[in-house]
Amino acid sequence: MTDRDSGSGEWVMLTYRLPREPSAPRLALWRKLKRLGVAQLADGLVALPADARTREQLEWAAEEVEEAGGAAGVWLARPSTSALERDVAARMNEARAQEFAEIADQARGALDAPSGDRVAALRRLRAQMRRMERRDYFRPPEREQARQALRELAQHEVAQHDQTQVATWPGHGVRA
Repeated sequence: MTDRDSGSGEWVMLTYRLPREPSAPRLALWRKLKRLGVAQLADGLVALPADARTREQLEWAAEEVEEAGGAAGVWLARPSTSALERDVAARMNEARAQEFAEIADQARGALDAPSGDRVAALRRLRAQMRRMERRDYFRPPEREQARQALRELAQHEVAQHDQTQVATWPGHGVRA
């Protein structure tokens, strides 16, 4: 069992304040934090489960805030209660679960698409899945469901490709 599983893990937090204008640095920071999958605890305060990677990512974000004329700090902290940590983790997990469910829905929806569209959807969804897995810290069940939907889409494409190949073999469909 890891610290994350036990509910007593350490978290890395970024406190930040950026000037309202120009808005580009605020928007860039918002996008970066969204890509990282942070928990927004309050205005100017976000958190991630602590490990070397998340700490480094928030340290880079803090540097970017300061370069844009703002103020930032990175903190390591432990929630005072397990319930508090479970609440933050549940909110993060819920957000990821919804995103994984959307991938699964799109993969299932692509099963009936023409082959070229199906292949394009598979590539796009696999890339999206890789990005999401990097910001998934608690692995909701929807993650495996999305993986399974992508496997089924890939297998469907292979099966359709094989049928096409057989249909074009010389003598296929010719009755003796």
